[in-house]
Amino acid sequence: MRQHLKLPKSLDGNLWHYRNHGRANAMHHHAELEFNLVTQGRGLYLLENRKYEIRRGDLLWLFPAQEHVLVEQTLDFEMWVGVCKPRTVQRIATDAGAEALRQKNPSGEYCRRLPQPALTQLERMFSEIVATADKPGFFNSGLAYAFLSAWQRFEQAADVPVRDVHPAVEKAARLIHDGSNPLTLDEVARRSGLSSHRLSRLFKQQTGIALVDFRNRQRMERFLEIYGTGQRLTMLNAALEAGFGSYTKSRTPAPNSN
Repeated sequence: MRQHLKLPKSLDGNLWHYRNHGRANAMHHHAELEFNLVTQGRGLYLLENRKYEIRRGDLLWLFPAQEHVLVEQTLDFEMWVGVCKPRTVQRIATDAGAEALRQKNPSGEYCRRLPQPALTQLERMFSEIVATADKPGFFNSGLAYAFLSAWQRFEQAADVPVRDVHPAVEKAARLIHDGSNPLTLDEVARRSGLSSHRLSRLFKQQTGIALVDFRNRQRMERFLEIYGTGQRLTMLNAALEAGFGSYTKSRTPAPNSN
């Protein structure tokens, strides 16, 4: 799903501190370059056909053509999120070694674990930049410095182990995410090339979340987008459009006219 971040025209991007809000996350990508710096808790990212088990100190880069979703996070999960508009990335990523930042889907792995001093330094810097959000000039200058500094720390850090995701698991995640044609779990399994039992077991093993739970989270996310404030669709219609099945209505026998 192509996500539009609706960033203000006066800003070159955004920077904020994210906390687990208890809502489902949908698989998506966007035109902006993004980084995530984990400060607390643990999470599980599904990125293309790879998965990253992330924890405090992990710095993950997400490029414009890469679909990604945070499929699991502990209750105490927190991270800094930075996004930067394409034209700004092209302008600032000019130093040797920063060429990858200008690409939409570079090859290689882009998740590394920062040492504690580097993490502390970036956290302090990000907090100072966020405090200037009402001053676009200051904020844009700080945001550019934040991205280049984060990239420099990334290049100096150690790689985080990455596991490949089975093609059937990736296929199932994409099918479930596509809400244009809701499928049963048996249909998802058939199109993914595995039996429903095998797919469910493999999905749980590789992502840490049950297949049916992942599907329900995606449906809930679509429901919240469709229903909005309740002014566009009734709750029932929004639920049906999001892929939730309706309960079978029992019929009351007509009274005997004799």
